[in-house]
Amino acid sequence: MSSTAAAHAAARATRATPSRWTALAVLCAGMLMIILDGTIVSVALPAIEADLGFTPAGLAWTVNAYLVPLGGLLLLAGRLGDLYGRRRMLLTGLTLFVLASLLCGLATNAAMLVAARFVQGVAAAMASAVVLGMVVALFPERVERAKAMGVYAFVGAAGASIGLVLGGVLTATVGWRWIFLVNIPIGVAAVLLSLWAVAADRPRERAARPDVLGGALVTAGLVLGVFTIVTTSEPPLRIGVGAVAVALLVLFVVRQQRAAEPLVRLSIFRSRAVSGGNVVQLLTVAGMLGFQFVMALYLQQALSYSPAATGFAVLPISVGIALVSLTLSGWLIARAGARRVLLVGELLLVAGLLLLAREPVGLYVVDVLPSVLLLGAGAGLVLPAVTTVIMSDATPEDSGLASGLANTSQQVGGALGVAVLAVVGAAHTDAAAAAGSTVQDALVSGYHLAFLVSAGLVAAGIPLTLTVLRRDRV
Repeated sequence: MSSTAAAHAAARATRATPSRWTALAVLCAGMLMIILDGTIVSVALPAIEADLGFTPAGLAWTVNAYLVPLGGLLLLAGRLGDLYGRRRMLLTGLTLFVLASLLCGLATNAAMLVAARFVQGVAAAMASAVVLGMVVALFPERVERAKAMGVYAFVGAAGASIGLVLGGVLTATVGWRWIFLVNIPIGVAAVLLSLWAVAADRPRERAARPDVLGGALVTAGLVLGVFTIVTTSEPPLRIGVGAVAVALLVLFVVRQQRAAEPLVRLSIFRSRAVSGGNVVQLLTVAGMLGFQFVMALYLQQALSYSPAATGFAVLPISVGIALVSLTLSGWLIARAGARRVLLVGELLLVAGLLLLAREPVGLYVVDVLPSVLLLGAGAGLVLPAVTTVIMSDATPEDSGLASGLANTSQQVGGALGVAVLAVVGAAHTDAAAAAGSTVQDALVSGYHLAFLVSAGLVAAGIPLTLTVLRRDRV
């Protein structure tokens, strides 16, 4: 073939093959659906509670049944993607997510919805565990990779915003079931576009076996741990389940010490940045995501907001995260250091949560807006800063593991925060009502205590930021 003919053939192939940016758009669309589902349910919680007969504490499982498997299986799903193909794992996860969303939308009782949400969480772990690695592989050059990661981060913040607003609008217009059914056309499109735009993985040797037992131990331990917090069973049963949860997590640690190919190389926790950063992130996200769960209920049940109004009321949080994280946080981290930026963000979060614990006067600009502005700015600083801290000590060999641990602590922190705040708020509300308070006053009192606990969770990370993370390496 002549050089001219070869050039024409190459040009035709280039035109026929989707670009890396097209592939990035498709990957981000899939992630948008997964991220959206983490927040879209929050605004619909009162409607779901009334329709399916959830208890106030049990309602937390509509969120945690999604977050626990998502957090517990990320490491295993990422390892399976490395061994058997990231594209295959992505397509399998997206397909399962669509089917689970259909089951959620058709749920006729609380148990069916929780089970379907658990399957959604498994599917979300399968898909999201490999997307970041695929983005990195698509853009090996530093400048392009930075742009691609900016798009990826923006989709995360945009997904949270869309979820809050869309959840409110769908619940108010066509009913809460459509917050799940809307995933079906999005998911089908994502699968078809992924088949077209995302290149198949190259064949690879599979000498190592994934640590399936380790993944099962950590997921089962987390599920039982959250169950111990939210269950209203008698103390002996709660103590027994809690003991089993602790035993399973201890067995997971033992397994990681002995497995030939562990999910987690425990030596990585010798790094202050990795160990301290993940604990700080777990506490901060517990306060932040637990707050979102409580906030949606507080606005509707205590302040009588409609579902749509609730979505728009908390929208400044996600907008603030997007604006600050994309435009300001990187500049501040480069000049002041990630630890200082993290500390400022934590203080803003605590201030915003404390403001919510005030007695409401009935005006959005007084009761809600100052808090959500502070929370959006604080989260926009905290999230990039704590990720930078966690990754600052990671070697090239450990970067994948460090990234997986960061994702895991984020999801697990969210699940624990939702569980703790749901129980605290419900218990205090019941106690206040039993003491003679009106239903409205009891609700307000319970939610205010939950906001104070949320602020305490975030504040608990501040001493760690000042001590454990005292060596700012970025």
